Amino acid sequence: VQLVESGGGLVQSGGSLTLSCAASGRIQDIYSMGWYRQAPGSEREMVAPVRGSSSPDYAGSVWGRFTVSRDNSKNTVDLQMNSLKPEDTAVYYCNAVVRVTTIEGSTDLNYWGKGTLVTVSS
Repeated sequence: VQLVESGGGLVQSGGSLTLSCAASGRIQDIYSMGWYRQAPGSEREMVAPVRGSSSPDYAGSVWGRFTVSRDNSKNTVDLQMNSLKPEDTAVYYCNAVVRVTTIEGSTDLNYWGKGTLVTVSS
């Protein structure tokens, strides 16, 4: 699975940005798609994954401000970010999970995009 992100950039506090991610390759095996981020000096954290047919799972810090939308027909996942704050500054990564199931159980294979930088100025 290959993932390509777009849409990052510089925005003022309170502004909006939309990130997009397009998947190619073994797309028929993708179980989950969504977004993670990594701020300078911090570990990568979950932002908004969409697992299977479930509703999106948002991090508490972005609840009510970010909206993730997954389009299985286009193999894309977008992240609409509103009311951005300086603490949202990070490299945002698109993630896809391929779940491989055998008689012995399931294994999740994680795929990552190269990341797109979002900078929110105060």
